[in-house]
Amino acid sequence: MAQVGDFFVSYEEWREAMNSRCNIALTKEYCSERIRALEDAKDPSTAMFIDLFGSSYRDKVVGWLERALAES
Repeated sequence: MAQVGDFFVSYEEWREAMNSRCNIALTKEYCSERIRALEDAKDPSTAMFIDLFGSSYRDKVVGWLERALAES
C-alpha cells in the first residue's frame, strides 16, 4: 500500500493537481463516472485503487469528487 505522503491530503491540492498537472477537467460527467466506478467494488480499477491506497483514501476521493460535482 502507498505511504500517506504519496498522495493528496486536501481537496484543494487534489483539485489543483487534477486541473493543472493531470489536465483533467472536473466536469459533471467525469465526476459522476468516477464516483460510480469508485463505489463499485466489482470494478477492477476500484479494486486496484483500494489495494494501492486503501478504502479510507478511496472514500476521501469520492468525497472530493462529490464536492467537485457540486461545484461544477
